[in-house]
Amino acid sequence: MARNVYEAMFILDSNRFSRDPDGISGQLAETIQKFGGEILVSRLWEERRLAYPIKGQRKGTYWLIYFRLDALQLATFRRECEINETLLRYLFLKVDPRIVEALVSHAQSAPVPAIAPPDAAPVAVAAAAAVGATNEIDDEGEV
Repeated sequence: MARNVYEAMFILDSNRFSRDPDGISGQLAETIQKFGGEILVSRLWEERRLAYPIKGQRKGTYWLIYFRLDALQLATFRRECEINETLLRYLFLKVDPRIVEALVSHAQSAPVPAIAPPDAAPVAVAAAAAVGATNEIDDEGEV
């Protein structure tokens, strides 16, 4: 049986993820391990507004996982993802064995974005506008 390395991108329900981030991400890892898989990297990618609503959700949290799994178990794992209510969408890609180490090391070294509380964005925009207003440059190039 061939054990391949896969890259999985999951779009999670942001509301559920914000209430229990460790539980949701741990649930994905447990599911992979339940089918005999080995997690290489599991990390938050980002949270963003979706291009169109998926299952009534307008925002999604993207979670990236690199894992090693028996090729015959992938179909069973896909079925488990389909019935998971926390997952809005998912995508699996088989990684070429020649680039596995480079992808995994890059995913481990990339900075993890912080997810801001919903009320933080307007405050940050207002603060940035206030700072920008005080640093205007006049016609002679002076501040």
